[in-house]
Amino acid sequence: MNEIVLPNPTPTSQGTVVEQTRAAAEVAAAVSVARNFPRDQGVAIEAMKELCSRLSVAQRAFYEVPNRGAGMSVHIARELALIWRNIDHGVRELSRDDLNGESEMQVWAWDQENNVRSTRSFIQPHAKSTRQGRKELTDLNDIYLNNQNTGARAVREAIFTVIPDWFLADAEALLRETLVNGDGKPIAQRRSEAAAGFMNALRVSQAQLEARLKTPMGQWTASQLADLSRVYTSIAVDGIPAAEFFPEQTAIVPKAGDAS
Repeated sequence: MNEIVLPNPTPTSQGTVVEQTRAAAEVAAAVSVARNFPRDQGVAIEAMKELCSRLSVAQRAFYEVPNRGAGMSVHIARELALIWRNIDHGVRELSRDDLNGESEMQVWAWDQENNVRSTRSFIQPHAKSTRQGRKELTDLNDIYLNNQNTGARAVREAIFTVIPDWFLADAEALLRETLVNGDGKPIAQRRSEAAAGFMNALRVSQAQLEARLKTPMGQWTASQLADLSRVYTSIAVDGIPAAEFFPEQTAIVPKAGDAS
C-alpha cells in the first residue's frame, strides 16, 4: 500500500509571526479605544453644521467631471469622517508592474467603534484619458499622482459606506445652501471674484464662463455661482483639465475684403 506524502508547509518566519501579532494587537487596541471613547452624535451634528456653513469648505465640497458624474468630493468626505470620529481610512499601493504598466491598489475605511470595514482593491493602469485619447504614463511622479488621484476617489466612496446616510444627506443640503447664500458678500462682488479666480488662476476667460452659463456676467445668479465654484474645485483641486468644461473657442477670421 502506497503512502500518501503530504507537502511540508513552508515554515513561517519569526519576523512574519511578530508582524502578524503586532497587527492583531493594533486592531484590538484601536477597537478598544474607540469603544471606550464613543462618538457623541449630538456633538458630531453640531460640528458638521458649523463646518458646512463655511463658504471656503462648501466651495471644495463638490466635484463634477463631464460625462462621468458629480457629487460630494473626497475633501468633504475626509472632513466628515474626522467629525464623525473613530474612523480610519487610507490608500496604499500594494504592487507596481512597470512591464505591464499597472499598479495594484487598495483603499479602506474602518469604523473602529462598530468594527465595520469597507475595503476595495483594484488595478490602476499607468495611463490617463485625455481629449486626444488614452495617454500612457512613464514618469514616476506622474504614475504616483495618477495612482493617488484614483485612490482618493475610491477612498471617498469607502468613507461614505461607513458614515450614516442621514448624516451625509444633512451635510450635503447645508453645503448647497451655503454655496447659494454665500458668506454675506454682495452678489456683484461674488461675480467679480469668481470671474477673477478663473481668469487669473486657470486662464479661463469671461467669455468662456458666460458661454458655459449661457448668461452675461452681470446676470449670474447665486445658483450659477455655485455651479462655477464646483467647476473651479474640479479643475484647481481635483486636476480635471479645464478643456473638459471650457472647450477652446474657434476664432473666426474675416476674409480679405469683408466688411468690418
